[in-house]
Amino acid sequence: MYIPKQFEETRSVRLHEFIGANPLATLVIAGDAGLTANHVPLLLRSEPGPDGCLAGHVARSNPLWQQAAQGVPCLAIFHGLQHYISPNGYATRAQTRRVVPTWNYEVVHVRGSLRTVADAAWMRELVAETTTRHEAGQPAPWTMDEAPADYLDGMMNGIVGIQIDIATMIGKFKLSQNQPAANQRSLVARLRASGSSSALEMAQAIERRCSE
Repeated sequence: MYIPKQFEETRSVRLHEFIGANPLATLVIAGDAGLTANHVPLLLRSEPGPDGCLAGHVARSNPLWQQAAQGVPCLAIFHGLQHYISPNGYATRAQTRRVVPTWNYEVVHVRGSLRTVADAAWMRELVAETTTRHEAGQPAPWTMDEAPADYLDGMMNGIVGIQIDIATMIGKFKLSQNQPAANQRSLVARLRASGSSSALEMAQAIERRCSE
């Protein structure tokens, strides 16, 4: 991934926070059929290794787990905010006209080794942990104990665990850091005035990043 220095993020804490907030990964591997991509929610765990690992599951009918049985290199891409940026948001447009459209976005790339985990206890622990984390904001959180045992056993038999042992992590947070302060302020104001929730979120992200 091409990353100009002003957009680069290498701090583990920030990268881990981002993955926790945006857990649906585009998981890319190269196999006999060429490149394949799957979209898989992944849970970040602190071990093994200094950056931990990513754990998840796929349907047993998905050939990904068979391709990963012996361990394969992979790339997991986590996406955050994204928004089109019009030159209309730049204060310098009227002064110099030296502006062009662009796109702001947040993304984290994780490279590592993908392997299959054939362990029923590991799978149940993963599903329970994932469910607890994502049900936390619900008024009546669902738990695995709620489902009939035979039904849950059938569902568990239909999935296979996967784990990515992390080798490298890097983020690209392209949030107008390359613009002068006047353009950052005018762009934030323009995005806020648009009234859309995605524009408001991008305005907040620009403010946070450009104030660091």
